[in-house]
Amino acid sequence: MTPEQVVRVLEEVGAIRKGHFELSSGRHSDTYVQCALVLQHPKYATQLGAALAEKFHDMKPQAVVSPAIGGLIIGQEVGKALDVRAFFVERDKSGQMALRRGFEVKRGEQILVVEDVWTTGGSTRETIGVLEEFGGVVIAAGAIIDRSAGRAEWNIPARALVEMTAESFEAVDCPQCRRGGAAVKPGSRFSRGA
Repeated sequence: MTPEQVVRVLEEVGAIRKGHFELSSGRHSDTYVQCALVLQHPKYATQLGAALAEKFHDMKPQAVVSPAIGGLIIGQEVGKALDVRAFFVERDKSGQMALRRGFEVKRGEQILVVEDVWTTGGSTRETIGVLEEFGGVVIAAGAIIDRSAGRAEWNIPARALVEMTAESFEAVDCPQCRRGGAAVKPGSRFSRGA
């Protein structure tokens, strides 16, 4: 799939939304990409997973790991396309990413981390940290959408199907907040301060 085809599918299912949003990173934006709306369609999930997997096929990862909850479906589809196991890390009661549910990382295992959207790359970096703590070797990271505008820094190869430019602001600098608007939190992360 070309970037234009990916955007067309996202628009077709209403996954690109306009308004005033608090992203899972805590930043505010007038644009939100709700990948769950496209991934609810198995046909599109399979197509996106195959397209993203193609970007890493030559690296021969042994597993695909995703941060829950946004990366679950796309990670599974990438794993299926690469014919490797796919599992996830998730937040524990303290809000930290953790390896749970009996999943294990084999020491030295070559791992691809897959996410739905990068804004700051924070969830992907947290996932990498967990995997490395258990002896995994993260060889690359992938996402459907990179909306970081170059802010997400990686020390491994990182590839996305689409680079999307959408401004985001720290809450204190958000123009919509300054005008008195309240941000909607459509993401999957627990609410801050809860």
